[in-house]
Amino acid sequence: MRLIAEIAGGVTDLLTGESWSGVELSAETLRRAAVLAGLGVGRGDRVVLAHGGGPSFFADLFAVWHLGAAAVCANPTLTAGEFENITAFTGARAVLDGEAGNANLAGLAAPVLCLARERTAGDAPDEAGEPGDEALILFTSGTTGDPTGVVHSFASLQARLALNRQHIGDEILARSLCVLPTYFGHGLIGNCLTPLAAGQALFLATGMDMRRMAGLGAVLDEHGISFMSSVPSFWKIALKLSKPPQGGGLARIQIGSAPLSADLWRTVIEWGGGAAVANLYGITEVANWAAGASSAEFEPADGLVGRMWGGEAAVLDSAGNRRGEGEGELLLHTPSVMLGYFRRTDLTAPVLQDGWFHTGDVGRIGADGVIRLTGRQKTEINRAGMKVQPEEIDLLLERHDEVAEACAFGVPDEISGEVVGAAVRLVEGAKTDAASLRAWCLERIRRESAPEKWYVVSEIPKTDRGKIDRRRVMEQCVEDNRSQ
Repeated sequence: MRLIAEIAGGVTDLLTGESWSGVELSAETLRRAAVLAGLGVGRGDRVVLAHGGGPSFFADLFAVWHLGAAAVCANPTLTAGEFENITAFTGARAVLDGEAGNANLAGLAAPVLCLARERTAGDAPDEAGEPGDEALILFTSGTTGDPTGVVHSFASLQARLALNRQHIGDEILARSLCVLPTYFGHGLIGNCLTPLAAGQALFLATGMDMRRMAGLGAVLDEHGISFMSSVPSFWKIALKLSKPPQGGGLARIQIGSAPLSADLWRTVIEWGGGAAVANLYGITEVANWAAGASSAEFEPADGLVGRMWGGEAAVLDSAGNRRGEGEGELLLHTPSVMLGYFRRTDLTAPVLQDGWFHTGDVGRIGADGVIRLTGRQKTEINRAGMKVQPEEIDLLLERHDEVAEACAFGVPDEISGEVVGAAVRLVEGAKTDAASLRAWCLERIRRESAPEKWYVVSEIPKTDRGKIDRRRVMEQCVEDNRSQ
């Protein structure tokens, strides 16, 4: 199944200098598809991609899709245990590594391959797969326990790419820059697949550090970048370090995956010169962007995310009624909605009802269809767009011999929006401390999920039903400033 019909613009990695033309990428896609087919990979199978951020990643991704198989795009920094968990949970036929090699892939039950080094035996078969087949699985959490994987079909991805192109414009996408990870829906679907689907040029600077961020304006000018999208935390740093671009080629900046303040929005508008700056509302379950508000049409305001990019929005009011305007939980009905959470009907059924996705966000929809977010029902922690489920951190910490009870929560942070905090009640006589607990966590989960703020408490408050009162725990810990 082919999602990218023509890749005329090619892919360039600005951090390594590696550049592939569209012709080279297409040829390498077919060669790698032939390798996978020779191993028996085909329609209905799943293949884990354990690397990303370069042209080779896209050749692997498109090769998997050419065979009608589903790509499981994983964070390359996962621990060995997390890779083992995801591979077993998805029943992956193979795991694809990059040329640099990832030591955490050693010992997996599934074969680990670097397709760049594999020799081709035969030709790639004709394209397989149907629109409703699984195409992409992105794990939002649960890599240490029961994973939470968002499953998209070829049809849902095609719908989102078409709607993105419609609302942005292929000319604006002509030279697009991605600074976000390619295992992240915002980076992969929005920043990368959207311009590639339009046949435009993609430039990659994933993992851009602070030194390189200081030269962001110059990079935009040097490569004639016309479009880029990132998260608020990226701009909080970039605006302090980088001079604005001077070339005038930047046409549009998008910001999403976490709340954007009106003040930051205005500052990015000023930095971008004549570029339109849009605040986007998007979540992995609807294949990234679902609604947007551009500075070309709206005055920046806190919570303003604009109108739907295809489909409908509604709110679920306090009486449980779905309404096209008013205030309540935000519901989305869009052709890009996920198939569900992989093998987690217990999680899918409550949030996907009659084609409507229940976002867990609280918002208000006006008579003009404009959406404004006002709050959140979910407890998940949003760390610069990366979602962390606190309940899973609780369970992990309580596996530690010296932790009697744990409660994770989001702690407000100027750069990331939120970082992970954890309150722990230790067993009597415990000798562990915050540094050793964090080191223990880093052996088991990726760095983004490991708590950064630690609070040793004598008691973890509960509700009248005996459940952890997460908000109360957070408020007490942050107010008392007992972080270690």
